Amino acid sequence: MIKLITGEKGTGKTKIMLDMMNEATATSNGSLVCIEKGSNLRTQINYKIRWCDTEFYKVDGFEAFYGFVSGMLAGNYDIEKIFVDGILKIGGRDFEAFAAMLDKLAALTGEATTIIFTVSANNADMPASVTKYVG
Repeated sequence: MIKLITGEKGTGKTKIMLDMMNEATATSNGSLVCIEKGSNLRTQINYKIRWCDTEFYKVDGFEAFYGFVSGMLAGNYDIEKIFVDGILKIGGRDFEAFAAMLDKLAALTGEATTIIFTVSANNADMPASVTKYVG
């Protein structure tokens, strides 16, 4: 399952995601993962959440990100939720490529794993192929 938290920069998307992560640590039975570019959230998340920096692993672009996540899921079958902060910093602002990656991830994860992204853009600026995942 794919979910997007959207809005302009500075609208509180990361705070919403941090609250979701804290709630997930209390209610989840599976593994939790936080992915970001850089290390802004590293000290703010619960120690039970596995943290990954895409800069360290040289993940750049949506195809590389898809490979990174699919490799994670292949190696760890019990990942319940993946939280991705600032996906456009990782993949760029090509919304068609972003939509294609979201569709591939949705097919890969099904209902077993939820991937939640923060997207620094307004819904009106994105195509329907992306906004269908907002919610």
